[in-house]
Amino acid sequence: MKQPKLIDYLLLTILALIWASAFFNIKIATYSYGPVTIAFLRVFFGAIPVLLLCYYKKIKIEAFSKDWHWFAMIGFINLVAPFFLIAYGVKSVQSNLAAILMSTTPLSSTVLAHFYTKNEKFNLIKTIGILIGFSGIVFLFSDNLLIDENNFTSALLILLGSTCYVVGGVLTLKISKKKNENVTGSILIWATIILIPFVSFIEQPWNLNPRLDSTISVIYLGLVSTGIAWLLRFRILINNGLIFQSQVSYLIPIFGTILSYIFLKELITFKVLISLIAVCVGIYFVRKADYQKTI
Repeated sequence: MKQPKLIDYLLLTILALIWASAFFNIKIATYSYGPVTIAFLRVFFGAIPVLLLCYYKKIKIEAFSKDWHWFAMIGFINLVAPFFLIAYGVKSVQSNLAAILMSTTPLSSTVLAHFYTKNEKFNLIKTIGILIGFSGIVFLFSDNLLIDENNFTSALLILLGSTCYVVGGVLTLKISKKKNENVTGSILIWATIILIPFVSFIEQPWNLNPRLDSTISVIYLGLVSTGIAWLLRFRILINNGLIFQSQVSYLIPIFGTILSYIFLKELITFKVLISLIAVCVGIYFVRKADYQKTI
């Protein structure tokens, strides 16, 4: 891969800001919409830019090919379940907590890769990173100012949502030879199909009288945080590789915490800061081990 230039670091920062901004926008969306509706609108609006790009680049969408069951399964695990769980959880906890909890994805994926892949085993540096990162999450759950018996389950559901991303990522390896745009477009199509009956029978959003800010936020979540963010991720991956793109993991919890304070005035406690630092340090050690393996 080429040596990263200023524009590459700028695009990486923009991607981190887009993904980090999703958390406070989810919080705003929950003011008017239920978690199923938020998940549905995210995948529906998210599919638009991806499918338009596939049409422009003449990339065949294989959502209904012989591999449809993989697309459907990944669509459920990698989109439907986490989008629902995060929206459900954020309704009861601060969005900055969600940003920190979701940032454990690289740590969880390292643990899962140890058991399900042949060349991603633990070493000393990775083990230290995982222990530091998850210690930060355990410490975060001890913050009684932000997590108590009323929202403890909601925080756990967000953490479960991050695990769904990891499992979905492992399943994506089954169809890793296909174009990224095709895979993303196909799983978004299946996620939309899966959510249609749920949103129709459970929440029936057409009966709502939503706030304008909630509507803007949910459209933003779909078009920008889901659709455009994935396309930007593709560009960074193609030009700079996975190791460079994975650095976004450090920035998301930091930006998520800052943005939640700016837009929602959410409380940032001492334990939140310590947990944030621990998670970022943990990710750093895990990424350092991956980088050393490639050189």
